[in-house]
Amino acid sequence: MNANIKLNERIAILATLDPASVAPGTVVSTWVPAANFHSLAAILQTGALGASATVDAKLRQAQDATGTNAKDVTGKAVTQLVAATGNNKQVSIELRGDDLDANNGFGFIALSVTVGTAASIVSALLVGANPRYAPASAFNQAAVAQVV
Repeated sequence: MNANIKLNERIAILATLDPASVAPGTVVSTWVPAANFHSLAAILQTGALGASATVDAKLRQAQDATGTNAKDVTGKAVTQLVAATGNNKQVSIELRGDDLDANNGFGFIALSVTVGTAASIVSALLVGANPRYAPASAFNQAAVAQVV
């Protein structure tokens, strides 16, 4: 590893679920191509969970950027967070290209977060690490305002 390479040259912010009080239901990030990176990760953060609330998160895969034939990535779901112990927690889900069903054309991923029972504060990042061809920052989503 080259210690002179900046972190922003190795990691990109590909998609986000911005901090919000999320009503019961499912929110899904944008679909991003996995091929640009050697590894990816989803990082979920919770704030205050509503009374008896639950939060589930998983990575999904699809055949294109519109989510065609979307399905779960095997083994890439967190253990459910619950209101009693899930306030102000973070979880991470890591993914490598060989976790995807590439033989059937699945090359795009998204993070799916489901809030159950009561509105809860959540946010998430989907990041790509170790880009294949360019500085990672070239793949940052448009909402990234600054790279310092």
